[in-house]
Amino acid sequence: MKNILLLLFILKGIVMAIEEPNYKIIEKNDAFEIREYESYIIAQMQVIGNFDEVGEQAFPILFKYISGENRKGEKIEMTAPVIQENTKQKGEKIEMTAPVIQEMDTKNSQKKFFSFVMPIKYTLATIPRPLDARISIKEIPAKKIAVRIFSGFWNEENYTENQDILLEELYKANIKTIGTVKLARYNSPFSIWFMRRNEIMIEMQ
Repeated sequence: MKNILLLLFILKGIVMAIEEPNYKIIEKNDAFEIREYESYIIAQMQVIGNFDEVGEQAFPILFKYISGENRKGEKIEMTAPVIQENTKQKGEKIEMTAPVIQEMDTKNSQKKFFSFVMPIKYTLATIPRPLDARISIKEIPAKKIAVRIFSGFWNEENYTENQDILLEELYKANIKTIGTVKLARYNSPFSIWFMRRNEIMIEMQ
C-alpha cells in the first residue's frame, strides 16, 4: 500500500504543477536567502523514528487524508514542500527569543513532525477535517524565514551539512533566529538527485 501511494504521488507531481505557499524574497546571497511568507495551512503528524524512517511512516497517512479520507470526502491537491521537522538540532543551540512547524523536544530526539502544506485556497474554517486523529491541522502565521537551497540526496548527512552552513552564516551576519531547523522537499523520490530542490529553513526573530 505504501508503495502504491508513493507512486500515485510521484505521478501526480509529474503531470501537474505544484503550488507553493506565497512568499517574496527580500534578501539573497550565495549562502542563503531571506523570505517573507504569507500565512498558510498545514496537515501535520508526529512520528517517532530516525531521520530516514519518519517519511515512510507519515507519508501514507497524510496522503490518504488529501486523497479523500477526511470528513468531507474531499480530494485536496498536492502542494510543495513536504516538510520534515526534527526536534533535535546538531551544533550550538540557537537562542529562543516560531513554521511552528518545528518544535524542540530534548527529551526525545527520535520525535519528529512531518507536514503537508495545504492549497492556498483553504482557511482553518474551510479545510476538510481529517478522520485520522493522528493528523492535526494548523495555521502557520506570516513570518520571515532564512532559507538555504541545496540539491542532492535526502539523507541526514546532507541535511546536517547544509544546516550547519546556514546557522554559521546567519551567526556571522548577526541574524537572530527562533526555534529549530526544518527540511523542505520539493521533488518526487524518482527525480534526479542532483536536480532536486531541497531547503533548510529557520524562522528569523
